[in-house]
Amino acid sequence: MRSSFNSKRNPSLPKGRQVNESAKEEVLYILDDLPIQRDLLIEALHRLQDELGCLKLTHLGALAEIFSISQAEVYEVASFYHHFDIVREDESEPPDITIRVCDGLSCEMEGALSLISKLQNSTESTKIRVQGVPCIGRCANAPAAQVGKRAVDDASAAKILQVAEGILDPIIPKYQKLNHYVANGGYNCLKGVLDGSITFDDAVSVLEDSGLRGLGGAGFPANKKWQFVNSYEGPRLMTINGDEGEPGTFKDRYWLESKPHKILEGAQIAANLVGCEKIYFYMRDEYPAVLEILKTEIEKLKSESFWLVPIEVRRGAGAYICGEESAMIESIEGKRGLPRHRPPYIAEQGLFGKPTLNHNVETLFWMPDILSKGADWFANQGLSIEHKGVRSYSVSGRVASPGVKVAPAGISVIKLINEYCGGMKPGHSFKAFYPGGASGGIFPANMASLALDFGTFEPFGGLIGSHAVVVLSQQDNILDAVVNTIKFFKHESCGQCTPCRNGTEKILDLLSNKSKDIDLYEDLMLVMRDSSICGLGQAATNCLRHLLQYFPEDLHGTR
Repeated sequence: MRSSFNSKRNPSLPKGRQVNESAKEEVLYILDDLPIQRDLLIEALHRLQDELGCLKLTHLGALAEIFSISQAEVYEVASFYHHFDIVREDESEPPDITIRVCDGLSCEMEGALSLISKLQNSTESTKIRVQGVPCIGRCANAPAAQVGKRAVDDASAAKILQVAEGILDPIIPKYQKLNHYVANGGYNCLKGVLDGSITFDDAVSVLEDSGLRGLGGAGFPANKKWQFVNSYEGPRLMTINGDEGEPGTFKDRYWLESKPHKILEGAQIAANLVGCEKIYFYMRDEYPAVLEILKTEIEKLKSESFWLVPIEVRRGAGAYICGEESAMIESIEGKRGLPRHRPPYIAEQGLFGKPTLNHNVETLFWMPDILSKGADWFANQGLSIEHKGVRSYSVSGRVASPGVKVAPAGISVIKLINEYCGGMKPGHSFKAFYPGGASGGIFPANMASLALDFGTFEPFGGLIGSHAVVVLSQQDNILDAVVNTIKFFKHESCGQCTPCRNGTEKILDLLSNKSKDIDLYEDLMLVMRDSSICGLGQAATNCLRHLLQYFPEDLHGTR
């Protein structure tokens, strides 16, 4: 028995997979100057993926030993995120070039599925692979794709393959750099904070009167958020949620690719006034150009007097759930992006267990102007006392001129289409719309006079969320749109809770088979809304509810 045991395992070695010393040396070389601390595990995985094109099990084992954590823990983090390619011993490495074609609703409406099929049939090279992926935030230029780190707008197979033959680094758009921003009055508001002419109480009062709310989806008043976080003993931290993964949403990318310093100044203002000792900027990996811009401009700030509260950029790795604030915090801590149970809320116990101020990119964008020009400047741009300020609406779908439209809070969809988007595309008549991306539900055109603002669509089982407006026409089948949406939620469910994990799968199966079992649909929707841990599972069925309520002819095939 003893000799048989020894032939299986050397008892002088620890149990489990043994660490390859040469792999460990290779990993250390690639990590270079990266500090070896638990919260930087995801960045370490990124560096390996960037350098090697994949994650081999031998390298994951080496990484576990370097970070002094279990191999199972490293594997569960790496396997949670879509952008990490794990390769086992019996598998070949992925091709050199990955073509990611967005199959989100706006892109599907513009032929993304046929584009994916055409690419797969025409790409025989073993150096290229083609993937359909969730929304990459380029909905105004659908269908959109990404070749390596190079974005391809209004994509065709020929255009994509031509890009694949060249340099795949991101194209950096023209944006307002630091010197130009300062020359136009940039960072003057921050100077007022530093010299004491703008106090915490002053700023809170102005923000309250302005009506500025969190513009990442929840719409929580910015002034109350500051007060809550400031009420807890420090040290405090700040996070910026740049994980703009809601299908149909691209406004944060637009502002970061055009005026990044307004966001950075807003962040410094908020962090200084609330008393946060560090800022963590969580940015989605699907935005490589934004990541380069932030890297460049933050580096410039370090040599200027505007570098006060340190800013550290953390990359996401392809997980929509990390747009939920507690899941984002888990990811920044180097873990799987699983939403936390609440309470406690992150204002009390957030990142690394400290009181945490979390803001969306667009919320920060408006802060310097509001505090410089006054509450009325912002509030009076809205359509009424109930709808204060302006919003950045991401508009895509069957409109003549899609894109980010800066319009008054409370504008109706029909006015947004006609006055900001040039009307509908030729040959298309307005049929339906998503007011707030995939989570917002889908409504018929006869409800397009409702105000696009927080609180308007909630009584009807919808929400404005991130202000992502997707417009559909008579050429679109609502059942197909809902299947696309549920498929997205199934793919992006973190799997932590059964109602969301199994519910999205069951609904997708029923819809794909054109089931007309209304009672079963109702039961599933009730359980998911009432029992899911976070907003993903709670809002995933909004579009299904509206399919049954407003578009039964599309479900029953009686159009």
